[in-house]
Amino acid sequence: MAPFDIIVIGGSAGSLAMVLQILPHLKTDMQVSVILVFHRRSSEDTTLIELLSHRTEFEVKEVDEKDPIRPHVIYIAPADYHVLIEKDHTLSLDVSEKVNFCRPSIDVTFESAADIYGKSLMCILLSGANADGVRGLKAARDKGGFIVVQDPASAEVSYMPQQATEQLPVDLLLHDNNMDVLMDCLRSGRG
Repeated sequence: MAPFDIIVIGGSAGSLAMVLQILPHLKTDMQVSVILVFHRRSSEDTTLIELLSHRTEFEVKEVDEKDPIRPHVIYIAPADYHVLIEKDHTLSLDVSEKVNFCRPSIDVTFESAADIYGKSLMCILLSGANADGVRGLKAARDKGGFIVVQDPASAEVSYMPQQATEQLPVDLLLHDNNMDVLMDCLRSGRG
């Protein structure tokens, strides 16, 4: 099986610590793109881009309307916009109503990615305080996507990953000590 084309990572409260563990493992020999969907408040905050840039070889940028999806780039969902993936593999920004009280919504991006990428999609759901992401993981699983959920026992806020593990089968339960397993799955295309 071919490696994944795209990784979509969703998280809320407490998820940044795990993202900071994942990013150093992404190397430029991996032909993969990453979209990060965090529940965050301010687009004015450039510290997130700076912080993540220091942890990876990939370019880190906030999503702009019609950005083409390219390998070796980590796209960050801007505050107050849903991020959608178009059939031409560009990103679009949407200001429709909040989903699970959130904009950006993890569900919206997981579902959009599942429709376009199917089996070449890896979804990672991390720490958070609501159920955003669970419906999107189900959509990704239905299209053949690979589902990774942070172990609720290792999450700073366990509610979001707990909801996922209770509602659907997970391909990999992620915790601090199995980052190498995640990278093996990423390189091989499956676990």
